[in-house]
Amino acid sequence: MSKYQESTTADHPLDPLTASEIETAAEIVAAETDLDGVQYHNITLDEPPKTAVKSFEPGDSFDRAATVVARADGETYEGTVSITDGELLEWEHLPDAQPAVMPEEIEEARAVVKNDPEWREAAAKRGVENFDLVMVDPWSASGFEPEAHKGKRLCRAISWIRTSENDNGRARPIEGLFAFVDLDEMTVVEIEDNGVPDSDSPLPPEDADYRADRVETRDDFEHLDVVQPDGPSWDVDGNTVEWLDWELQVGWTAREGLVFHDVKFDDGDESRRVLHRASACEMAVPYGDPDPNHSWKNAFDIGEYHVGRMANELTEGCDCLGVMKYFDVEMNTIDGEAETLESAICMHEEDDGVLWKHTEERKPHTEVRRRRRLVISFIATVYNYDYGFYWYFYPDGSIEAEVRLTGVDSNGVVPADETAEDTYGQYAIVAPQVKAPIHQHFFNFRLDFDIDDSPMRAYEVHNEPTGSERNRKNGFRAKETLLERENEARQDIDPLRGRYWRIASSETENAYGRSCGYKLEPHTNVSAPMKPTSSYMERSGFIQNHFWVTPHDDDELFAAGDYPNLNDDTTGLPEWTEQDRSLVDEDLVVWYTQGVNHVPRAEDWPVLPVEIASFHLKPEGFLDSNPSISLPPEPCHTEYDLTSPGDD
Repeated sequence: MSKYQESTTADHPLDPLTASEIETAAEIVAAETDLDGVQYHNITLDEPPKTAVKSFEPGDSFDRAATVVARADGETYEGTVSITDGELLEWEHLPDAQPAVMPEEIEEARAVVKNDPEWREAAAKRGVENFDLVMVDPWSASGFEPEAHKGKRLCRAISWIRTSENDNGRARPIEGLFAFVDLDEMTVVEIEDNGVPDSDSPLPPEDADYRADRVETRDDFEHLDVVQPDGPSWDVDGNTVEWLDWELQVGWTAREGLVFHDVKFDDGDESRRVLHRASACEMAVPYGDPDPNHSWKNAFDIGEYHVGRMANELTEGCDCLGVMKYFDVEMNTIDGEAETLESAICMHEEDDGVLWKHTEERKPHTEVRRRRRLVISFIATVYNYDYGFYWYFYPDGSIEAEVRLTGVDSNGVVPADETAEDTYGQYAIVAPQVKAPIHQHFFNFRLDFDIDDSPMRAYEVHNEPTGSERNRKNGFRAKETLLERENEARQDIDPLRGRYWRIASSETENAYGRSCGYKLEPHTNVSAPMKPTSSYMERSGFIQNHFWVTPHDDDELFAAGDYPNLNDDTTGLPEWTEQDRSLVDEDLVVWYTQGVNHVPRAEDWPVLPVEIASFHLKPEGFLDSNPSISLPPEPCHTEYDLTSPGDD
């Protein structure tokens, strides 16, 4: 028996690793490899095969394993550790792979840049005097590494200067000055100084405060509270959540943040499978300003930084409102120790207007039900941007995935005499001498369907005319086309024809002979305008299309591949779908790319009002009728006296 053997406290095979399991995995790697100075970039659950999860019953025993990504002596390694048996099962050297940038690397790189003599000299020429007030953001140098340093683990540091500890430091970019840092050696290897746009005024002149203690807040905004005197409608057992007809497992990875497993919907006495796994698995944020100080920006916030590591500790009454349930999460440090992020996930119920209503005018009689939804969310801050990832579960059997984008626009400096009309379209002037470049955000959602635990088929659906003289040419229908192979399934939205996609069981039907399925209904989206041969399109190949379908493969989890950091090649979805595999009667995975087009405006400054992007999964043939008919009416009353003082 290995001294590292450990019996798990997890209740479900897909529960995230516990703190003890994380540290046990690191101990096993340290003991069974001959590496010195190991840095642990990711220790996460090695998820069991889909077949094993389907056969699991509460109370069953199960093995636990971890996937470990580590770095030592400038090389990357990946392996699998059996926590149950206390041994290293696999260990592989990956010579060309660069794991995501760790928080500890970011903090150390910041200090290295601020203390570099050449960088300080260049910053001083731009008016920087107090280097303690400098803010440094080390971005991955992906796609734009200096030729002399290709192959190194590089970041490209950009910076701002504050006027005090509590002001909005992003109001004053230190323009045209970059430090390339080798994160393995923690040294500045090159300074790039492109000069300043305005030598007479190198720094923008104005503050851009937004903190409540630094701005005058209005006094006509009354407090809004959400009260549930009888408590919420959910039941929680560990990571298992039940709400109305929904049952699901709440999961977490450092890379993706919030992950859902084993999502089921109760249909009468039957619990029916909908999704095996769902998450936002990759992001790309390309910038369109041709200015060389900004044209290199193309952040992969999930693959390059691991958005789960950037997650906030959520606070009651601000990030969530009402009766909350919070979930803490465990992640590893670079030293292989476990670290708890408290309240990383928030769950609450939310009123979302009317769900359904009908008035019988002849009676008269009205029935109305409120559209309450279960909200499960987390928020991550990736340098200047804040991303809220929200998943909504509705009583009618539908699911909505939504991203809310806020924070501070990435920005730069323009000459003092430049006006908004000079370059509108490439960037906006949002404050004196401050520009915010045009950019886009693309989020890829991986949706591992499991409709009724059966093989599936994928269909494209759009409207087409069927009119004839008989009906005065007024007819039309929703045409459904079977997508037989991967290349056929690479498609984009077409809102003018009402396009959506349907994933349906090959074996089960509803009471009327319709194959049981779910449809993916797009909301607002955007295409990438870059040229097909651009470095952006090559690196982030998943943004080439909005909709992709692949047969399930346990090794295909991330739309841009496992290691997009400092990788200029096209990996992930475009590479996998070159096989053009069959999609008929297969276990199917849908990948949906949700885009946001951000043409900045002055009203985005100093903090951006949320931009919202979402899509909907709706049952289509999955059920025989509207399951929300059984909801009870809500009481309609208010205890607040709306009569104004002095009114009769």
